[in-house]
Amino acid sequence: MNKPRALLLRLGIRSTLKGFHFLLYALQLCLSNEEYLLSVYKTLYMDIAAHFGTSRDNVDHCIRTAIANCWYKGNRDLLISITGYELKQKPANGEFIDILYNYLCQEG
Repeated sequence: MNKPRALLLRLGIRSTLKGFHFLLYALQLCLSNEEYLLSVYKTLYMDIAAHFGTSRDNVDHCIRTAIANCWYKGNRDLLISITGYELKQKPANGEFIDILYNYLCQEG
């Protein structure tokens, strides 16, 4: 199992959510080109939407739902531990992707 997939599952994001697959693809894109982190909504979401045949707004919504699933029902403690700082509220989509991206880069 690849590391991004394993990480999402450990965070409690179920693979039955569309957002899981969008996040997985987002992480793969970011790991291949970190420029995506500089333009999440305009570039990253557009490429995800094109890949899955959906809209940028749907990508945004489904990722937000997956993050909420992690925050309210999943492994929030793991998320906070990999973040390296205290999260007082549910992270925004771009912040969440950035947190996971940096963690995966550190893990090598």
